[in-house]
Amino acid sequence: MTETPVAPEPPRAPRRPSERIVHGVALTEDYAWLRAENWRAVMRDPSVLDTDIRTYLEAENAFAEAYFAPMGEAKTALVAEMRGRIKEDDSSVPAPDGPFAYFSRHREGGQHPLYCRKPLPDGPEAILLDGDKEADGKAYFHFGHWRHTRDHARLAFAADTSGSELYAIRVRDLTSGTDLPDVIEETTGDLLWSADGSVLYYIRRDAEHRPSKVFRHVLGTDPATDTLIYEEPDKGFFVSLGETQSHHYGLIACGDHDTSEVHLLDLTQAAPLPRCIAPRETGVRYEVEHHPSLAGIDSLILLTNADGAEDFKLVTAPTATPERANWRDLVPHRAGRMILSHTLFAGHMARLEREAGLPRIIIRDIASGDEHAIAFDEEAYALGLHPGFGFDTSAVRFTYASMTTPSEVWDYDMASRRREMLKRQEVPSGHDPADYVTRRLYASAPDGESVPVSLLYRKGTPVDGSAPLLLYGYGAYGITIPAGFSTSRLSLVDRGFIYAIAHVRGGTDKGWRWYADGKLAGKTNTFTDFIACAEHLVAEGFTTPDRIVAQGGSAGGMLMGAVANLRPDLFAGIVAEVPFVDVLTTMLDDTLPLTPPEWPEWGNPITDEAAFRRILSYSPVDNVRPQAYPSIFALAGLTDPRVTYWEPAKWVARLRAADTGGRTILLRTNMDAGHGGAAGRFDKLDEVALVYLFALKTVGRTT
Repeated sequence: MTETPVAPEPPRAPRRPSERIVHGVALTEDYAWLRAENWRAVMRDPSVLDTDIRTYLEAENAFAEAYFAPMGEAKTALVAEMRGRIKEDDSSVPAPDGPFAYFSRHREGGQHPLYCRKPLPDGPEAILLDGDKEADGKAYFHFGHWRHTRDHARLAFAADTSGSELYAIRVRDLTSGTDLPDVIEETTGDLLWSADGSVLYYIRRDAEHRPSKVFRHVLGTDPATDTLIYEEPDKGFFVSLGETQSHHYGLIACGDHDTSEVHLLDLTQAAPLPRCIAPRETGVRYEVEHHPSLAGIDSLILLTNADGAEDFKLVTAPTATPERANWRDLVPHRAGRMILSHTLFAGHMARLEREAGLPRIIIRDIASGDEHAIAFDEEAYALGLHPGFGFDTSAVRFTYASMTTPSEVWDYDMASRRREMLKRQEVPSGHDPADYVTRRLYASAPDGESVPVSLLYRKGTPVDGSAPLLLYGYGAYGITIPAGFSTSRLSLVDRGFIYAIAHVRGGTDKGWRWYADGKLAGKTNTFTDFIACAEHLVAEGFTTPDRIVAQGGSAGGMLMGAVANLRPDLFAGIVAEVPFVDVLTTMLDDTLPLTPPEWPEWGNPITDEAAFRRILSYSPVDNVRPQAYPSIFALAGLTDPRVTYWEPAKWVARLRAADTGGRTILLRTNMDAGHGGAAGRFDKLDEVALVYLFALKTVGRTT
């Protein structure tokens, strides 16, 4: 007679209490030891992790593996099903640039992209970068940016081999296919070429992993001798590199979540010095584009919230004198219409904006000022603007998708207003949008605000409360979760789930105010909005509390931790991916990579007692208490510089000690990856499958 296997006991992290006093409040930590003292070294080399910490994380992984082991066949089937919806040799639509068109593709069975080009009009393909070859033998591999020189002779590319977002930059000669000796280590992966292709600009991270210094590298010289051209003095500001569509200027952008400052870099000069457009003013944000002859004047066009333009406006300024005093409105502010981005071409300007929760593209004729919109019909959809390489062109490229409609790539002629669909995402195993329903609902928050909810479900799914539902949320940094298409999501809805996105405050779904009302003193609106969405879906007969699984990642993982504490009765299960749950401790530690830049989002509890007490009131780790929690599945990455691995580890340890309900609590740490999890496109499916299996099992569904 075969004995039934005995389920392993969940790991129990040893308690090693410590205490400190902050603003007169005693903070007790039982699991602070899970933070490696040498965390900076671990980011670069995971093998140096403390043995006690590794032993605990591996025990948690083993416990999670035992939980999923009986579902091995179901996982294999799920992965195969999701993989069957991926066109394995898929490729992007080639983007023309001078004599070539550049594109990416995957080979059959390949995990990583190939970057390619072909001569126009229809020459043979040349593989410039082979991601599978570069990744061979590495536990983790991810391409950062890649940029070719304007003469098409060289290609600079960045790669991360640890998941810690420390990218090494290399330069490839495109004639010989060989790499130059120039190798630049520990960068952000940002790249910018001079006009003649002899100089490469990049950003290094400092000891706290922050992007803070911009360097000029002359090809053929030792990177150790590179010239520092900009250093950010404020440790709360991050630095990034960009380029205007005209290709005349590089952009050194500095900022946090509230304030920005941009410096111009003339790429036609041999050794230009950065020139500040407008000095930073707290609360004023701006982004920059360039036009060499706007109304006959070499001009900058800035997207800004200056002068009380909460949802942003577009202004112009002479390139020679771009300071604030010379800004003039081009597209004035209109409350409720949020301008998201803008791109300049020789004869037109394209801007992406959102109103009433839906995006649209507006085309403006530079000479006449006439405007028109590119129109769409569905109730909820996602839209992206992809300008390509050209400036002297009337063509702009955009992408369109909805929760039922696979992604489409279109070229649009801004002069003739003709549009041409270049590609629709292919689903090899088949997909009929008519088999699915997408809807937009609105839940009423406690303060009367109307919170949008996007829904996807298969036709025939009962709307009588019997269906399980996965409710996804984020709600931070002004990031909007688009109502776009996902092939993997179909595996869940085909098994009877309703998939919902709660567009809670903290994003910009309803304008900048929607973001402002979900940060700092308004942060708890994010949590109560999400709860209101769950309650509304129950009230409308879509599901019941014992059938709801909530999901969120990173800052959305904080949302998961908060609602688990506030309303554990409303959810059967919670999936928290790389969850930012130890908010107070992290915001009190200004040596961590993201802490100073995060203070405008959450508050600075070091100097501000009110911020300290506010964060303490909702920080998920600090508010775990004895109660019956939902089933919880937390995922972490050992080399994650954004949400350090010890945050979810400490959270799970406290949950295990406090939970009175006896439901499953899992922690799975990817020991070879960081914030984004597995890098390979098929390896990622393994992680998605685990999330779906957890959701299915939690609501009692067979697979």
